[in-house]
Amino acid sequence: MAASACLRPFPALLAALIGANLPQDRAAAAGAGEACRAGESREDSLAGIGVRGELILSSGRRAVLSDLRWPDEPVIEAQARSWLESFRGAPLLLRERGLEDRWGRHRVDGIAAMAEPVDLAGGLIDAGLAHAAAGEADSLCRPALRALEAAPRAAGRGVWAGGTIAAADAAMLVGRAGRFAVVEGRILSVGERPGRTYLDFVRRGEQGLTVTVQKRTWRILAEHGLSAATLRGRLVKIRGMVETGRGPVIDLAGAEDIEVVEGERALRR
Repeated sequence: MAASACLRPFPALLAALIGANLPQDRAAAAGAGEACRAGESREDSLAGIGVRGELILSSGRRAVLSDLRWPDEPVIEAQARSWLESFRGAPLLLRERGLEDRWGRHRVDGIAAMAEPVDLAGGLIDAGLAHAAAGEADSLCRPALRALEAAPRAAGRGVWAGGTIAAADAAMLVGRAGRFAVVEGRILSVGERPGRTYLDFVRRGEQGLTVTVQKRTWRILAEHGLSAATLRGRLVKIRGMVETGRGPVIDLAGAEDIEVVEGERALRR
C-alpha cells in the first residue's frame, strides 16, 4: 500500500492516540502557552536518529519529540535509539508544538503507521526508555504521558532501574551531576526570598538535596495550591537536572516537576 494511502486516516488517529481530544490535555496546552501551541500536521518518514533522539526526516527536516526527556545513561540511550530505529522508513504523521528552537527543529507529537499505529513518545515512556518532561514549556502539553511512567517505574525497568534517588543521599546525587534525576524526600524547611524559594530536604549542616524555585515558578506553584505551609513536612518527588554547588541542587523548571507523594488530602491538613 502506498504511504499516502496509509496516512489518509492519520489525523483522526493522531487526535485519538496523543490525547488531543482530552479536556485536561487541551487545558494544559493552553496553560503552557506558546510552547505547547499546536501547529501544522504533516506527513513524513523517519530517515535516521541524530544526537539525543533527534528525528532526521526524509523531507530533510529535523525534529524532537515533545514532552520527552531523552535518557542520559549510555545503555538505555542505545536501547531508546534502537527502538526508534525500528520505525525507519515507516510513514509518520507529525504535529508541531510551539516554535522552532535555535537549531531549526520543531518539537512534535508523532505517530508511526504500523499495523497498530504507535505514539512515539508514549511508546518510549511506556517501555521505560525515557521520562515524560515538560522541557521548555511550563507544564506538559500532554499530561496523560506521565501516567505511562507508572508501569516501568513499578517494574524498575529502563530509566527506573535504580528507583528514585533519596534526597538525603548526597553521594548518589553528586554522582548524577549534570544529568536528569527523579529524587524523593521530605521537605524539612522552606525559605522564601525575594528572588527565589529554597526547599531543603536535610537539616542545616547535613549534605543532601536543595531545590531552588524561581519567583515565577513559585507563583505558578501557589496557583496549584502549593505553598510554604502546604509543602513543609510533605514527602515529594522532584525531577530535574542535578547541579552541584555547596551541595546537590535542582532548579525546579515547572510546577509538574514536583509531585506530592502523600496525595492531595495531605495538602488540606
